[in-house]
Amino acid sequence: MSLGTKINKTEQEWRAILSPEQFRILRQKGTERPNSGEYENHKQQGVYSCAGCGTPLYKSDTKFNSGCGWPAFFDAIPGAVGRQEDRSTGTVRTEIVCTTCGGHLGHVFKGEGFPVPTNERHCVNSVSLRFGNE
Repeated sequence: MSLGTKINKTEQEWRAILSPEQFRILRQKGTERPNSGEYENHKQQGVYSCAGCGTPLYKSDTKFNSGCGWPAFFDAIPGAVGRQEDRSTGTVRTEIVCTTCGGHLGHVFKGEGFPVPTNERHCVNSVSLRFGNE
């Protein structure tokens, strides 16, 4: 999948290609349980792509151990991840989504003091990702 090519599917089409857990997280903005995702402690070199559409989102060299219970990245592949305001919990957070299919990835947090160049933590659900070697 190339960046810039938008994917628009119906709910029924998404349900046909995603597992129930992927649908809950990617399409209904759910969250997996902390410390339960397959990529939280994953250390291989490669690229993490959107589990919904295959768009490359993060390179492994931007992944870091934040101890938050979900995979954490300090930066995305340029143009791959969009940001939007999320007020669903009564506070203002920044949701991150795949720019190609709009799939929910997680949230981004700034200024937490991690020793990373962007001073950001992209807290991403493993269910939202697929990993492939470069």
